[in-house]
Amino acid sequence: MWNLTDKRIAILATKGFEESELVEPRSKLAAAGATVHVISLKHGEIRAWKAGSWSTHVSPDKIIDEVTVGDYDALLIPGGKINPDLLRADPRAVAFVRAFAQSGKPVGAICHGPWLLIEAGLLRGRRATSYHSIRTDMKNAGAEWIDEAVVVDGNLITSRRPDDLPVFIATVARLVAESPQRRKSN
Repeated sequence: MWNLTDKRIAILATKGFEESELVEPRSKLAAAGATVHVISLKHGEIRAWKAGSWSTHVSPDKIIDEVTVGDYDALLIPGGKINPDLLRADPRAVAFVRAFAQSGKPVGAICHGPWLLIEAGLLRGRRATSYHSIRTDMKNAGAEWIDEAVVVDGNLITSRRPDDLPVFIATVARLVAESPQRRKSN
């Protein structure tokens, strides 16, 4: 198991996130000792999507206007079709993802989550994966798309779908534990 004591991880999400892609990483990374915050676009509960219908509610810990890259050691972007589509239309979310990636800290995106990596201009010349239906989007953004459970290229960690969560979470946890980056002290 990993020791993520003293690590802080942000999960960027809004309504329509794939339930398992937020709930499972948050639970497992917290169990490993990390402080995990759900960051959203505005105050108020956000609702999950599961098996084609609305599901559980999650209360964000912070909103995007209250956080900086320096507050966290890693960033995760869950998928679902709705969540990343709404996030990529918000300039604050795109700027946060871009700044996080440029900081060198781990950035993980699963399923449709890489849409934010595309919008932030982060995939040109990079190896990555995603849900199969956005493969062409990934390639058009300049990524070398690879059909594997997890693809790591530098500090970017991408994954295909909920079935890949165990290896995605383990890879994120390993890279966060090994990361020489430190967040600023508050």
